[in-house]
Amino acid sequence: MADAEPDAGTGLHGADADAALARAGFGAAVPRGPRPALVVVDLTRGFTEPAFPSGSDLTAEVDAAGRLVAAARAGGVPVVWTVISYTPAEADGDALAWLRKAPGMRALREGSDAVALDPRLDHRADDHLVVKKGASAFHGSSLAGLLAGLHVDTAVVCGATTSGCVRATAVDAVQSGFDTLVVADACGDRARGPHDAALYDLQAKYADVVALDDAVAYLDDPFRKAER
Repeated sequence: MADAEPDAGTGLHGADADAALARAGFGAAVPRGPRPALVVVDLTRGFTEPAFPSGSDLTAEVDAAGRLVAAARAGGVPVVWTVISYTPAEADGDALAWLRKAPGMRALREGSDAVALDPRLDHRADDHLVVKKGASAFHGSSLAGLLAGLHVDTAVVCGATTSGCVRATAVDAVQSGFDTLVVADACGDRARGPHDAALYDLQAKYADVVALDDAVAYLDDPFRKAER
């Protein structure tokens, strides 16, 4: 990615940063198995609609995620949705460290419009839903066990925000043993700089950052598109 953030320790950026990472052995391609799952991270109204304090206009990203969901359904790939939602005790109390750092997240209260999945997305009753309290969809949740129970080998991740919950989820997906793809066009953030920097870092160290059409083709027919 040509507009990558410079490395704070070396001052390298652009092609120089790419070369340094390659020399260090980063950026290898991720294998794609025949049993992927689509993990849609936090595309709730509180993040996808600018009327909410934590939201922004993620219309394009929601549309892209919708294409991924349609492809997953066509390919028989499980769809897992995640939402951040807090009980009144959690939102009003002082027990969660993340809410002390990011108090605006206290507005994501269970039962509120902010934690409802974006209505433009095809969420179905037989899809899996993970309710989380932190950035990563794996932390403190049943997601790793769910994916293992579904015999998933590859996690395809999209959602919001790129530099926050998407990045944390993708990193933990790898650490949980799943090869991971992140679909750039289906990830959104509040600003372009953090979005680009997160994708650059994910591509270098944790996942393959892929185009929407590539991910759609893989999900639509994962057995044919798997790379063994």
